[in-house]
Amino acid sequence: MNPVVVNDTTLRDGEQTAGVAFTQDEKLAIARSLSAAGVRELEIGIPAMGPLEQEVIRAIVAERLPARTMVWGRLREDDLVQAAAMGTDLVNLSIPVSDQQIAHKLGRDRAWVIETIGRLVPMARALGADVCLGCEDASRADPGFMVQVIEAAERAGARRFRFADTLGVLDPFSTHRLISDYRSRTSMEIEMHAHDDLGLATANTLAAVLAGASHINTTVNGLGERAGNAPLEELVVALRQLYQIDTGVAFGALPQVSALVAQASGRPVAANKSIVGSNVFMHEAGIHADGLAKNPHNYQSIDPVLLGQHHQIVLGKHSGSASVERAFAALGIRLDPLESELLLARIRSFATRFKRPPADEELCSMRLELLAAGADETGVALTH
Repeated sequence: MNPVVVNDTTLRDGEQTAGVAFTQDEKLAIARSLSAAGVRELEIGIPAMGPLEQEVIRAIVAERLPARTMVWGRLREDDLVQAAAMGTDLVNLSIPVSDQQIAHKLGRDRAWVIETIGRLVPMARALGADVCLGCEDASRADPGFMVQVIEAAERAGARRFRFADTLGVLDPFSTHRLISDYRSRTSMEIEMHAHDDLGLATANTLAAVLAGASHINTTVNGLGERAGNAPLEELVVALRQLYQIDTGVAFGALPQVSALVAQASGRPVAANKSIVGSNVFMHEAGIHADGLAKNPHNYQSIDPVLLGQHHQIVLGKHSGSASVERAFAALGIRLDPLESELLLARIRSFATRFKRPPADEELCSMRLELLAAGADETGVALTH
């Protein structure tokens, strides 16, 4: 497989999540964290938003991070002039390519799109910009017209085109078919930009990579417009685990990056969020706990150590008596079979009532209550 470059757009599309707004300090911290983690490209803002946004972009550029930087703009003269002046390594200049948006957003036609690419991409190049042509709504564009767009972009001097599934309407099979076709028709870099409206952003991005995409857009924690973008943490781990493709991003840095972005965005990470959720290495069911105790690979596809994590066994409604005995042994308390069965009943009742596993001190309290009672319902004395 060819190398895959992650272009993370947390600081651009991620910040376009409704209600999310990063401060300059937060943007700088996120950029530093992503670069330190090994992300190779960062899309860091939209110069056309005005002087304050431009100031933040310049501050990130001034950091001279190892990651290459990119800004986003529309394919129009004023945007490209502002973008080229930011001093970033790349500019993404975006233009709608679906008939729906060409006609009903721009009030133009296909010929105008091709003419605009041929006129403005060379202008950006003359200003010293390395250009990625952003093909907005490419997933709903006529494939034949997309070929014309790609050919026009390559003639005009673009080094890359971004295939944007702007509304998240693709599935992995159609994604692979489209990207394979476009890969066969151009030597330009191909960047996949997937949205998660159908929950398929990660799958579609993986399909694009298998079809020949050289670059992928991600956001930390899957931030982004509407349902969000393809999550950084899911893709870098999936590419390594499934296809042995190393993006250069350090797995161990992912939880810290995730926590930083969660705090800055005000969007907490769900406990069961893949890769970085607090519960993804947590087990309750007795059969799972027993299997892990015998050999971690019985219920382990990702080694939690790679992410700086570890397996956790918690007690709840689906636990078994063996799990209860192990939990109390960790507290320095040896239970006999009768005690473990009686405590298991109390633990299951607790979990059902409070919707969480009991803490260590609550387990100890349960046992003390059991001992104080002196006997179970059958009258068998407890002498411990």
